[in-house]
Amino acid sequence: MLNKTTDVLMNSSPYRASFTREQFLFHETRITAGLMCEGLSEEEIIARILQENLFQYPAEKSVKRIALACLHRLKAMENDALVQALVRESSQTAKQICLYAMMKQYRMVWDFMITVIGEKYRLKETAFGRMDFHIFFIRLQEQDSWVAAWSDSTVSKLKQVLARILVENEYLDTCRADHLNPVWLNPVLEQAIRSNHDEAALPAFNCFSLG
Repeated sequence: MLNKTTDVLMNSSPYRASFTREQFLFHETRITAGLMCEGLSEEEIIARILQENLFQYPAEKSVKRIALACLHRLKAMENDALVQALVRESSQTAKQICLYAMMKQYRMVWDFMITVIGEKYRLKETAFGRMDFHIFFIRLQEQDSWVAAWSDSTVSKLKQVLARILVENEYLDTCRADHLNPVWLNPVLEQAIRSNHDEAALPAFNCFSLG
């Protein structure tokens, strides 16, 4: 009965905690994007990553799972031009594209980046810290029974992953930083976000222009 109840809660929620096992995966996603640009199928991409050890992992155990996660993120953007830009643009721009891909793939990352980070930029409020993570998860737990059922350790891991994502993209200098840095949205990504009709995501990148 417990498992059935858990399944009902999980299936009724848009939120997943699976990215605690995956992290930001910048290099892996960029490698996968390069193989997609070569026109390889999903199966061929995974086989190539495994055969050539492209991720440079010490063991193969998690390679297929991570490769699939990268593929899902890239597909979630529904924008071939962004996949190509991820390969050819600077690391800073490519990381922004990876962040957008995570936002598209994971509802929690989407909500966090828009309702917390985007709102901070909208209000020109640079102070940031643990309390912002705490308030975000309290609100999620109040509105979603599946999130409310997560253990404290799961929530703690999610906070750590979100903090590292912010550091990777230079929103924060370190995971313990107490203020947000200004960020600049690359026009390549801004144009793609607008063409995807995802204007709601723009504040997450400190972008408030009308286009």
